Amino acid sequence: MKIAYKALLSGLLGATALTCGSAAMAQDDTLKIGVVTFLSGQAAQSFGVPAADGGKLLVAKMNAGEVPAPFDTVGMGGMQIELVLIDEAGGATVQVQEFRNLVQRENVDVVVGYVGSGDCLAVAPVAEELKQFTILYDCGTPRVFETAEYDYVFRTAAHASMDNIGLARYLKAQGTEVSTFAGINQDYAFGQDSWADFTAAMAQIYPEAEVAAALFPAFGAGQYGTETSALMSAQPDIVHSSLWGGDLQAMVLQALPRGLFQRSEVVLSAADHILPPLGKQMPEGVVIGARGAYGFLAPESDLNTWWFDAYEAEYDVMPVQAPYRMAQALLGLKVAVEKAMADNGGTKPTSEELAAAMQGSTWDSPGGLIEMANANGHQAIQPTAFGKTVKDAEGNIVLEDIVRFDARCVNPPTDVIALDWINEGFPGAQCD
Repeated sequence: MKIAYKALLSGLLGATALTCGSAAMAQDDTLKIGVVTFLSGQAAQSFGVPAADGGKLLVAKMNAGEVPAPFDTVGMGGMQIELVLIDEAGGATVQVQEFRNLVQRENVDVVVGYVGSGDCLAVAPVAEELKQFTILYDCGTPRVFETAEYDYVFRTAAHASMDNIGLARYLKAQGTEVSTFAGINQDYAFGQDSWADFTAAMAQIYPEAEVAAALFPAFGAGQYGTETSALMSAQPDIVHSSLWGGDLQAMVLQALPRGLFQRSEVVLSAADHILPPLGKQMPEGVVIGARGAYGFLAPESDLNTWWFDAYEAEYDVMPVQAPYRMAQALLGLKVAVEKAMADNGGTKPTSEELAAAMQGSTWDSPGGLIEMANANGHQAIQPTAFGKTVKDAEGNIVLEDIVRFDARCVNPPTDVIALDWINEGFPGAQCD
């Protein structure tokens, strides 16, 4: 399988926004969606750009009516879709202003976006202030809906607690013996929450295991020599990391020649997105998750086969978690738009009508069933899967020993804070 990313459209990385679609089309015949993801910086290559590519591809297929049933109607509710792509780089303050610009200047109908947990936490209250229907397509921190309630904000992907509960369950399912474990996680909301969830899950599943080291480099640090030395010195059985994007690629490339991957079993909570850019440089024996059943981890279905093949044919690379997650957000939006239009007589829905239609909804995605089951119908739960890296006959990295977990095995029940649920021993968890 080829692994080189296709080049971006000319000038994309330097642009503030890229508009796709017919500007001449009457406004009521067009659904204008602001899509925000990293188009520059260390998160762009392995996450932000593939997400944008996935969005552009799926929108083109939707506008042509070329998505498999039940998504085979043209556009969304018959409306053609117009995308406005915005670079997420710059931090939370910048993104709050960009959000206001999308709503007040670009007059978008919907905002879909955000990889960074800090960006989600900053933008959500602004969306509520402006009464703007907004889908958070990614961002891992569980705090978005655990610390606030929203009418207009939805997250169509499970939060990162699922990653770390699933990792602990995967190790147990594989019969892995763990006496000591360590972590290297970024020093911001996502990294801190990920480590808290993993240590709590391990305390339930491996109660005798002890923490050997807990390291928190800065986001975007890029250099991990000191942390690698500390991990090598601690000699843990397991090294956990929620690093992602360029940070994770750098850590792998720097730690590999020093023997970390031979000394300890490394478990990466949401790392499938680095497999294409690292290619054959990715070490074997690493446990990989994707915050969902995506890419090599995806379930067999006609929709997944179509999506995988269409993305690979368009961009000459397999789709991983970012395009999968963008796709499930846009498919969920299509379901909400068409439900709202069925209820209002066929006119373009308002933010209030979209919120009512999205709340508590379910739909199939290439990664499995998405259920808006938590946070009063505003937070998705979904199944997930993990596997271990191995080289195939041609020397390419693939995944083996794949284990899948039902959504209600690894996601907290409705109105339960994830960390509390873990510390209480996962009451009500539905695991096979």
